[in-house]
Amino acid sequence: MNKQHKPVVVVVGSLHYDIMVDAPGRPMKGETVTGFAWRPKFGGKGGNQAVAAARAGARVRMLGAVGDDDFGRFLLARLAEGDVDRSWVATLPGAASGMSVAISDASGDYGAVIVSGANLQIDLDAIADPSLWIDARALVLQNEIPVAANLAAARAARNVGAMVCLNAAPFRELPAEFRELVDMLVVNAIEAEQLCGVEVDDLASAARAAEKLSSMFASSVVTAGGHGVAGCRRGFPSIELPALPVELVSTHGAGDVFVGSLAAGMAAGRPFGDSLTAANQAAAEHVSRRPGPG
Repeated sequence: MNKQHKPVVVVVGSLHYDIMVDAPGRPMKGETVTGFAWRPKFGGKGGNQAVAAARAGARVRMLGAVGDDDFGRFLLARLAEGDVDRSWVATLPGAASGMSVAISDASGDYGAVIVSGANLQIDLDAIADPSLWIDARALVLQNEIPVAANLAAARAARNVGAMVCLNAAPFRELPAEFRELVDMLVVNAIEAEQLCGVEVDDLASAARAAEKLSSMFASSVVTAGGHGVAGCRRGFPSIELPALPVELVSTHGAGDVFVGSLAAGMAAGRPFGDSLTAANQAAAEHVSRRPGPG
C-alpha cells in the first residue's frame, strides 16, 4: 500500500529504555539470583505499540518525551527505524529518559519495574497541534503517562472523529470524563478484574469480562495469556479466540504488539473480528521470538 494511503494512527504515550535480564527465576524478597544474560531493548508501551501499528500497515505518528541523554537518543533512533514519525517526540534538556528493568524467567514470563522519567512531562500544548491529527483514524493511549495527557489526547481525537483506543495498563482509576471518550478498551486478565470484578482464569471468563466491560465502553477486549483473547462490541455477541499453538519464548511486549496491530486494523476499517484475529496472530508470532536488542 502506498504510504499516503495507509490509515493514520496517532500514539500518545510512553517511551522506555528497557534493560532485559534472562534468569532462571525472579528473585524473592532478599534473594539474589544469578542470571544468564542482559541486553538493552526499545520499549515503553507507547513506543512498542507505535512500532507494532506501523508494522501492521498503519502510518504512525508518536507524541511523547525523552531526556537529552543516551537513552533518549537510542529511543528516537529506534522509532525512526520502525517507520514511526517522531516529529512530536520532545527531547527535554536536564530530564532523564524513561527506563525499565524486566526479568524474564525460564518459563518465558517476566516481571518489570519502570521509572517514568521524561514521560511524566509530556507537553499538553503539543497535543493540540493540528498537524498531529491530520487524517487521523485512531488514537492509542496507555496508563504510563499522566491522566491529563491522556484526557487531552482523547478530546483532540474526538474532535477529528478518530477512534480512541485505551490500553488501561498499568491499572488505575479512570475519571468519568475520560471513560466517556474511550471507544475501545484493551486490558489483560488482572486489569479486567480490577475494572469490572470478573475473575478471568480461562477464555470463557475472559468473554464474560469483555461482555461486562462493553456496558462501559463501545468495544472491549480482554487478553487472557495462554488461554487466548475475547472481545465484545456493545450489542453484539462476544468473540472468543483461543491462543495459537506456538513455542513460548518470552511474553515481554506481546500485549503491546497485540494493541498496535488491533488499532491498525480498526483504523484501516477492517471488521472487529478480523482485526482481533490479526492481532492475535501478531502476538503469537511475537511470543515465539526472543526479544532482541532493538
